[in-house]
Amino acid sequence: MVDGLNGISGISCYKPKGAFYAFPNISKTGYKSRELANELLVNAGIACAPGPVFGPQGEGYLRFCYVNSIQNIEKMLERLNKFLAAGK
Repeated sequence: MVDGLNGISGISCYKPKGAFYAFPNISKTGYKSRELANELLVNAGIACAPGPVFGPQGEGYLRFCYVNSIQNIEKMLERLNKFLAAGK
């Protein structure tokens, strides 16, 4: 998942150490965390948590859980890339 996220324009993500989620920086996408999380759920069928629910320093981040099949993660990455490529 992390490699896929890093391949999407405007997103950067470090590899987590032992966690089951990724916490990519989305600040270069032009979206605020809550706005993008809502847009992804409604318009791309992607569920994620906006970073600020984990504290004020979380703005500019989303949290994606990768406890899923590789096929579903690949579908999510495709949808995310397509959504962001379409622009606001």
